[in-house]
Amino acid sequence: MPNKPRARDLGIPFDGTPGPLNAITDVAGVAVGHTTLIEGSAVRTGVTAILPAGQEGAHARLPGACFSLNGNGEMTGSHWLEESGLLEGPVMLTNTHSVGVVRDATVAWLHQNAPPGGGSRFYLPVVAETYDGVLSDINGQHVRAEHAHAALDQARTGPVAEGCVGGGTGMITHKWKAGIGTSSRQVTVLGQAYTVGVLVQSNYGERQQLTIAGVPVGREITHSLPGVQASKDGSIIACIATDAPLLPHQCKRLARRACMGLARVGSVAMHSSGDIFLAFSTQQPADTADGLSVWQALPHGSAIDPLFQATVEAMEEAIVNAMLAADTMTGLNGTVVHALPHDELRAVLARHGRLKR
Repeated sequence: MPNKPRARDLGIPFDGTPGPLNAITDVAGVAVGHTTLIEGSAVRTGVTAILPAGQEGAHARLPGACFSLNGNGEMTGSHWLEESGLLEGPVMLTNTHSVGVVRDATVAWLHQNAPPGGGSRFYLPVVAETYDGVLSDINGQHVRAEHAHAALDQARTGPVAEGCVGGGTGMITHKWKAGIGTSSRQVTVLGQAYTVGVLVQSNYGERQQLTIAGVPVGREITHSLPGVQASKDGSIIACIATDAPLLPHQCKRLARRACMGLARVGSVAMHSSGDIFLAFSTQQPADTADGLSVWQALPHGSAIDPLFQATVEAMEEAIVNAMLAADTMTGLNGTVVHALPHDELRAVLARHGRLKR
């Protein structure tokens, strides 16, 4: 799939300073892998794997938390994540009806790749979903264990493929084709540089709600609606990573801020949408000789505000990147979901004085 222009390439103005890749992988150690399934006329699905500490740190225990804005969705392992405050292993993204097989496959992969002496560990992996049944035969159980294993095995640092890839292959946003999107921000807190990265699997929203750079784009570009309307609004999953030292409750505060980035693009968290967000810090607690764990964390107070702002900004841009990277797709029953036309988008933004020259 050829690289398509991202939001900033088109002159869309966003606040904040992105990292070198403008991706979740700007947070050191974070790796992403995709398995994309496009077969025949009705398979448009896949799996995305996020390894918070890369392949070698697949079993790392990192401070983390999750937040549900609207719970018409699934994220396995979330109860233990909330109870323990630790994210143990990868974050997997797929379609609604493949959560079980991806969860079981991830358990097997973690066991097979366990460090010496660690093969009998207890696993409750995180697997989240959005619904791709408009374009894909979601009841056909096309995602299998080997597809989840391939996404995990292929996870790498560096640039992240966006749009119709991995778990985002069959996803739709504001009635345009979408899927996987990512963005990052660099901030300074108490004299120290940190990065916040966001990856979304975006699959939500009505056309008239779409807002980009503060402009009501969905009210101005009204053509090319999908021929089949989903009975369910969709969902969006966001994974937020940072190298800032945070405690689990501070990670939850970051996860909540994803809601504000989502709102900037026009979501109202509709009844039938599963809007679930997870945040983690790559700074692990250290174990000491006396058996205690030593945590480092930013102080309670306004020092964390730049991370909040970075999360909101990166969330907004990641969603727009997911839409701009996606191609028009024909899927189940001949349904066509169109790509957001870049030239028309630029023209609308220019009319409103919101396009960088």
